[in-house]
Amino acid sequence: MADWGKNKENITKFITSFNENRNVYSEEELAQKYEELKPSYVSKEEDILNQAPPTTKEKLTGFLSIFKPTQGYFITPILINLNIAIFILMAVRGVNIFLPDNESLISWGANFRPVTLEGEWWRLFTCCFLHIGIFHLLMNMYALLYIGLLLEPHLGKTRFLTTYLLTGIAASVTSLWWHDLTISAGASGAIFGMYGVFLAMLTTNLIEKSARKALLTSIAIFVGYNLLNGLKGGIDNAAHIGGLISGIIIGYSFVPSLKENENLKLKYTLIAILSAVILFTSTLVYKNITPYEFTKYDARMKEFVAWESMALEMFKMPEDTPNEKYLHEIKTRSLYYWNENIKLVKEVDILNLPSPVHERNKKLLKYCEFRVESCNLIYKAIEENTQNYRTQIEDINKQIETIINELTGNK
Repeated sequence: MADWGKNKENITKFITSFNENRNVYSEEELAQKYEELKPSYVSKEEDILNQAPPTTKEKLTGFLSIFKPTQGYFITPILINLNIAIFILMAVRGVNIFLPDNESLISWGANFRPVTLEGEWWRLFTCCFLHIGIFHLLMNMYALLYIGLLLEPHLGKTRFLTTYLLTGIAASVTSLWWHDLTISAGASGAIFGMYGVFLAMLTTNLIEKSARKALLTSIAIFVGYNLLNGLKGGIDNAAHIGGLISGIIIGYSFVPSLKENENLKLKYTLIAILSAVILFTSTLVYKNITPYEFTKYDARMKEFVAWESMALEMFKMPEDTPNEKYLHEIKTRSLYYWNENIKLVKEVDILNLPSPVHERNKKLLKYCEFRVESCNLIYKAIEENTQNYRTQIEDINKQIETIINELTGNK
């Protein structure tokens, strides 16, 4: 650990004093003095200077010790227990333990831009304690256990817990800013924050030099691998990066108080300043993200569904329905409601919506246009009492079916 040159100064003083006094006593007198003082010496087995520093394995005496708070490992097991407890509670309430559905995750507090920006800011915090399946939970808890064993003894309880919460919120805000329609959940953003703190510390003299290089290499490889792995679909890399960067900033900010660990005023002042800065910045980002107009969009889509249902009623008419009635139904209801839906889709497409929704609107518009074309051909076929339009109608119906499958995800 850093000693600010005090050990070197003490050793120099000792050597000077030793040289000054080495001739004061004879060898016989020194031997006699040694025998007199020998009983008060600590045995070689008990001398802590002869003992290896405690390792991770020594801190954990068994599987259950992972979950038990102890000196230097207090907040980590509490966080692990809390994450597991919430997962168990979700499972008891019927949430799938392998692959929870989107509705369940949102109802339990996942971070989802359309609802988070509708005043549900607390999701930035709650999402840090939810997990998308048991494997997601186990991987994150292993990573938290590893970094907790390394980092908590250096930071202490207060700094460690503060870092976890602040980097978790920073990660959630980054995810909110980056993603349009991604449901974000998990402790990985906060965990990346803890790794960021440790990376920052490893570039200073706070960690013993002999351990610094090996730890820096292993932590850097872990972080790099997970960030590269996060380039695959289904992983919220924005949260990982947000947590990591905020963790590095916090890590460097803690350096002065870690060098003066007994200075409680400096310690708590830095914690307060960091908390204020990150919470203020997060609030600023949250307030400046323009919310999508999903409330208006959803209301209009309910109208779309109702009008679509009325437009399709022509296909429910009995087979013996007179042609005049068919023609009247097509002209006054089916064509009318399909054209109304075309207007509706064009109107909602000017709302502030994410790109995937605008793409969906294009398909809905094409769907309605095909329906209009189909109705017109059916009308002609009935009116002219001919089968000449049958092939065209079948081709259009195939295109309608293709769009329906794309919209419903049944490609």
